[in-house]
Amino acid sequence: MADPKGFLKTTEREVPARRPVPVRIMDWKEVYEPGDSAVLRRQAGRCMDCGVPFCHQGCPLGNLIPEWNDLTWRGEGRAAIERLHATNNFPEFTGRLCPAPCESACVLGINQPAVTIKQIEVSIIDEAFAGGWVEAEPPGRLTGKTVAVVGSGPAGLAAAQQLTRAGHTVAVYERDDRIGGLLRYGIPDFKMEKRHLELRLRQMRDEGTRFRAGVEIGVDITWADLRNRYDAVIVATGATVPRDLPIPGRDLDGVHFAMEYLVESNKATAGDRVPNQISAEGKHVVVIGGGDTGADCIGTAHRQGALSVTNLAIGKQPPGTRPDSQPWPMTPTLFEVASAHEEGGERSYLASTVEFLGNGGGEVRALRVAETEYVDGRRVPKSGTEREIPADLVLIAMGFTGPEQDAVRDQLGAQFTDRGNVTRGDDYETTAPGVFVAGDAGRGQSLIVWAIAEGRAVAAQVDRHLMGETALPSPVRPTDVAIGHRPA
Repeated sequence: MADPKGFLKTTEREVPARRPVPVRIMDWKEVYEPGDSAVLRRQAGRCMDCGVPFCHQGCPLGNLIPEWNDLTWRGEGRAAIERLHATNNFPEFTGRLCPAPCESACVLGINQPAVTIKQIEVSIIDEAFAGGWVEAEPPGRLTGKTVAVVGSGPAGLAAAQQLTRAGHTVAVYERDDRIGGLLRYGIPDFKMEKRHLELRLRQMRDEGTRFRAGVEIGVDITWADLRNRYDAVIVATGATVPRDLPIPGRDLDGVHFAMEYLVESNKATAGDRVPNQISAEGKHVVVIGGGDTGADCIGTAHRQGALSVTNLAIGKQPPGTRPDSQPWPMTPTLFEVASAHEEGGERSYLASTVEFLGNGGGEVRALRVAETEYVDGRRVPKSGTEREIPADLVLIAMGFTGPEQDAVRDQLGAQFTDRGNVTRGDDYETTAPGVFVAGDAGRGQSLIVWAIAEGRAVAAQVDRHLMGETALPSPVRPTDVAIGHRPA
């Protein structure tokens, strides 16, 4: 194990500092300063090597956390990345983007700050890439079977890598002009620079995975034709239908879904020319929705030079400490200050948007907002509390309702659940034979670790479907939930 007395000697939680706000909002680079190796080893030494490591159950990937904590403490980085890669295809993504339910389940967290699992994870993979330890793992033989993966987010990429290594010929289809899905165009560079994505894609290409960007299945190729071309198809399109806010004034210019805004910003950051780009420069910006996507919009608006940024959430402000209703090892809902919130702006809770107000020229000029009250369990605007908030740009970041349905249903005959997700069995197969689904398309909006876990699991099921048996790991079933989490 790591230092047997580490958690007694080091009781403080230490993470890398974020770059000063005035500096970091001038660029799109990641917000954290380089970590100190001595601090990292000290924090890894706090791991207790528990008899029952609940961190395993907090993470759907089943990461071998005590093992790579111990190896990090011992300075054995190459062995650490081998143990990390044994369960997680893309720790450079999860180490930057995952909300770390493993840390909420850390046994040390009962009476001390939890081990900095997420920071140790990302440090292991960054050292591995820097040291040239991440190498291609092409299959020793080919099976002659072909698989199409539709969608190049974390679920699709994980499934593709696993199946390629099993010897199948895998093609990943992506309708955007570059591979990566939300990793590419949904996540701003200040949270994850795209060089990390490019490094992993290079490894996958060297292993034999084929990528087809700029191809929209259902339009350029029908789903039925794709199924006829390949021995199996995996739907990993994500839950891309945004939740709307159909109130008066919704059609005014300047009111956009968050992803419209973030995609254009990411393209511009990549050096693309984006005609008529949605920009916050010189504008009063209002972001509706208090989640991670809303925070991404806030950080982006600051970097574009917004005059002001206001973040509205309809619900109550979460508590700052674990509530009694969410005891360890559940993942608590807490008030969090993301890097974007540090950079300025106002956060307002119990705020219900009643109406978008125009300027007479068809452009939004303000929001009419009221306090939220709870009536028979419903959240409704409280009469007599209305006020106006200036707004030249409004971004709706209220989450997603599920995958796009029409083409998959009409061209494959696949069915959907009452929640709008693709119907699937315990083997991830849809109601269309030979077509499987993984990630948010089948689960609903969820965490990146669930996407990767389901990508690995669906790969095992597809391999079994094609070959009759499989040696690939299957970390989760479609009905599994992590401690304290429910599928969206």
